[in-house]
Amino acid sequence: MRRAIVMGGSFAGLNAAQALSQHVEEVVVLEPDDIGEDGLGERSPHRTQLHALLAMGHTQIESRFPGITQELVEAGARLGQGRDVQFYVDGVCRPPVDGIQMLGASRPFLEAAVRRRVLALGNVRLVHGHARGLTFDGERVSGARFSEAGSPHPEQMLDADLVVDAMGRSSRVATWLEEAGRGRVPTDRMRVDLGYATASFTRGDELGSTVIAHSAPGPASNYQPGLTEPGALAAVEGGRWSVVVAGYADQRPTDDVEDFLARMRRCVGPIRTVAQACSMIGKVETFNFRESQRRNYHGCSHLPGGLVVLGDALASVNPVYGQGLTLAALQAHCLDRYLGSGADLHEPATAYFRRASAFVDAAWQLSTTADLAQPHVLGPYPPGYRLMKWAGDKITGASVTDPEINDLFMNVVHMKVPPRQLTSPAVLLRALRVGGRRDA
Repeated sequence: MRRAIVMGGSFAGLNAAQALSQHVEEVVVLEPDDIGEDGLGERSPHRTQLHALLAMGHTQIESRFPGITQELVEAGARLGQGRDVQFYVDGVCRPPVDGIQMLGASRPFLEAAVRRRVLALGNVRLVHGHARGLTFDGERVSGARFSEAGSPHPEQMLDADLVVDAMGRSSRVATWLEEAGRGRVPTDRMRVDLGYATASFTRGDELGSTVIAHSAPGPASNYQPGLTEPGALAAVEGGRWSVVVAGYADQRPTDDVEDFLARMRRCVGPIRTVAQACSMIGKVETFNFRESQRRNYHGCSHLPGGLVVLGDALASVNPVYGQGLTLAALQAHCLDRYLGSGADLHEPATAYFRRASAFVDAAWQLSTTADLAQPHVLGPYPPGYRLMKWAGDKITGASVTDPEINDLFMNVVHMKVPPRQLTSPAVLLRALRVGGRRDA
């Protein structure tokens, strides 16, 4: 390939640019925001929230950018494994899992490091501009129209062999395709009405070596009564704790400091400790997430060649499960594999979308099955949902006390193995035996 265009220069677009750089002479990244060297320039409210990089996401970025973990740690990030990474369900802490390693870093800090690596590549350049549309040559996308910040020209055109949409959940590419007579992209949606809020706190030695603590509600009937307020904290750069609290519908958090601290005090031990022992830095930042959505490009019958979609533009699932960054990194891996297979870019990227949909479907299944347990979430329900929920509750309950099931469960949560591994008869039978012993 001679040139590829990546529309969107945040985490997903940067990972895509690195993958493309190994297969193309020139990669042009179109980024509308002037983010700045530290990633803290023009920023969306979502970018300032606490983000998780799951174990598989950490594996992916270290593979794509060798040595980046050490670079981040030397600059102030924290790396945790074993008991440094704590996942609570209904107030009960899961046993530590070997091989689960998580990075404590804010998204702007992580993204700035990735951006530096990508822009240091000799064949990648960043253009500060807005994508305005696609250009076509017969049955394929042949480039993009864009307006460059500060340019006297209202709109420019750039030809490319491949165009990558990494413009996030608000991407208009599906609309542009429909307007060009390419049909409608089938889209699934599930309204969840989630709200969450993030604040920073001073960090000392109050939690020892803890890097991550995450609290989630579960099937409470399977547990002793416990603390179920959803929230998480991470030890991040700058000697800070980053803390997020979340709630659905009319329980969504506000930017009120006292409300934020009250929620922290109703959460699990590590988060309560930070509320009691540490001082808040700055203000509380809020964000509302209305619905999960996935655009099923692999089901689009009139898809043109020369187009790939990844990141939130492809699928945006409930962020409370922390899958977004990892999903984007895995899709960049799919893009790398697709291009390495010698794909014909004049043809639709069906093979790429098929690969990517395997990861999207796994994330969608995990998040939406859990979301449907919320009383205000009204569907759509997948076939066999009641049986799935019953089995899922049994397995989740058993995972808190059974190390073997917990290891498998956490590897699914961290996207290292697909959810279907939890649905085997052997796993369910073991979960039922564990539940029977606990009830006795």
